[in-house]
Amino acid sequence: MSKTATKASKRQRKRLGREKLQQIIEMCRSVEERGLDPFLVDVDDVIAVIREYFPEWEDLDDLCLDAETINRLASVIKLQSEWVKHRSTSLYTDPFLLEEKIKTLEKEAIVELFLQAWHPVVELEQISLHSLKNALNYWQNLAPLEERWRETVLEEVETGVASREELVEERILADETFAEELKRFWEELKAKTRKKEKISYWDFVGADSYEETVHRAYMTSFLVTYGYATFEIYPLEEEVFIKPNPKPVLKQRSQQLVSIPISISFEEWKKWKEGTHK
Repeated sequence: MSKTATKASKRQRKRLGREKLQQIIEMCRSVEERGLDPFLVDVDDVIAVIREYFPEWEDLDDLCLDAETINRLASVIKLQSEWVKHRSTSLYTDPFLLEEKIKTLEKEAIVELFLQAWHPVVELEQISLHSLKNALNYWQNLAPLEERWRETVLEEVETGVASREELVEERILADETFAEELKRFWEELKAKTRKKEKISYWDFVGADSYEETVHRAYMTSFLVTYGYATFEIYPLEEEVFIKPNPKPVLKQRSQQLVSIPISISFEEWKKWKEGTHK
């Protein structure tokens, strides 16, 4: 092979190595910033890639890129360690491990465990004199059939015309369209994050009443769905932030979207009102 071909092959291998390192860096950054599962990163595979291309680096920029990759990988490993520590302290057991353990048990062992954990509730019901007295009083005070089955007389009501203001007051029509309300929520979110990039989820959706809080959470879900805002979730800290986008972002539909359930129960709202919600 000529020297020219060898140099071209070496340049191509360096370019391929840089691309792989950049992909690893972006993947690790996504895990850190978006609160994804840190175990999505296969540490052994990443180390194998770094080890494979390290002898190729001669320039300072390539060595810096290699060092950044290792630094990002170290951050992900730290997140994996914290994730394991959090699950172990909360007595979390993976459903897959439980399933495998149950499959290995004998039927007799499963039945024995079930009997140890089974605490049936026994209740004895019988008719008492008090119950008979209440039943007798009920039938004696019941109106005759001809009165109970009497036909309902329909009252004729004269029809009329309702104004838009009356329909809005009766909540048959909305005072503004959905698109207008969604845009108003977006502007409100941008105004509340003008001095900082993001705001706590509960600080944005929380309102004086529980009904209004549920409505604001409903509209916020559409802000994220339609690309007006994004969530930042930190599962270890159990914190959720919402960040507005400068303009709506059309999300690609080639991959399945992830549903993020957030509890908006009355108890959670009371905790927020009292200032004890995280």
